[in-house]
Amino acid sequence: MGFELFRAESDHDREEIFRFRYSVYVEELGRYRGNADHEGRRLVEPEDGHSAIYGARHNGRLVATARLTFGTDGFSPRQIEQYSLRPFLADLPVELLSVGERLMVVPELRGSTVTAELRAFEREDARARGIRLIFGCCEPHLLTMNLSAGGRPYAEHNINSEEVGYMIPLVWFEGDPEDLAAVPSVQQALGRGGAVHAASLMPPETYWAQVEATLEALDREELYAFSGFEQAEVLDCISRSTIIECASGDRVVKEGGSSRNLFLVLSGILLVRHEGRLLNVLGPGDVFGEMAFLLGLPRQTDVYAATPDVKIMSLSEGTLRKLMDEAPPLAAKLLFNIARMLCGRLIKANRAADI
Repeated sequence: MGFELFRAESDHDREEIFRFRYSVYVEELGRYRGNADHEGRRLVEPEDGHSAIYGARHNGRLVATARLTFGTDGFSPRQIEQYSLRPFLADLPVELLSVGERLMVVPELRGSTVTAELRAFEREDARARGIRLIFGCCEPHLLTMNLSAGGRPYAEHNINSEEVGYMIPLVWFEGDPEDLAAVPSVQQALGRGGAVHAASLMPPETYWAQVEATLEALDREELYAFSGFEQAEVLDCISRSTIIECASGDRVVKEGGSSRNLFLVLSGILLVRHEGRLLNVLGPGDVFGEMAFLLGLPRQTDVYAATPDVKIMSLSEGTLRKLMDEAPPLAAKLLFNIARMLCGRLIKANRAADI
């Protein structure tokens, strides 16, 4: 499938992209309603005035877009705060830094090559300008894809966006990052690894060691996602996951959100709310996010971390479907256990209603 990649230079191209953003972010995903031009059906942001905007067309139709803000053109206060840029701005020339945002694709082409092609196109532009670090973020269900594309988690805390929900800051390095390893902010970012852990970021045995003790404790629970699994089967599932550390107050799932990844609570307490009303309290061994995955529905509730020691394991929709294709018996065991957990939750709710 051939895509025409371009940098939006004309007013016509930029206006087409602003209207495309509106159709995806506002109409499809229900975001940025307060910032949008509803009469003109456009979504324009302050950063658009001094950033490079890119697009991809297929058969003459706009199907994807992205934005890159170069440090020499100035970062907005929101970008500096959201991506924790102050340490990097203090240590590095601004000419080496950029922020990549607003990457979006039409629904029918999500999962196609257009994302990688558009990202490579804008990175060519970045390299031509001498950029070494590109900062960005993603939602948890897109983390595996972004890690495989070279992104690295770097921030001590993840992002709580009122519009989008929970996002994970990532940085992409142009060239060898070891060239910058002596820079304090880069050294700290590379050494910290952020609040995210994944098998793709470290040796498998190191990743396994981080969750083994917790899993052994959870295995004693009557209803547990990995009940009845052999250790090799658990390892197979774990190798496909990411682990996210949450701070107290983090909104991990946003009601109305479109993501469909599944979460397993490893430690800490989380609160499930609907329109502010407390519905459930989750602890180690509990699963959440299963309705969006199984039924294809938007998120029905908000889920907040209630304690500072929350760790959750995330399995993306793509990862789960790949598991179903590659290891059907293993996927069947996992889904059967989730069904048992749902039944237990329903019985508990019915009993509470009778009291």
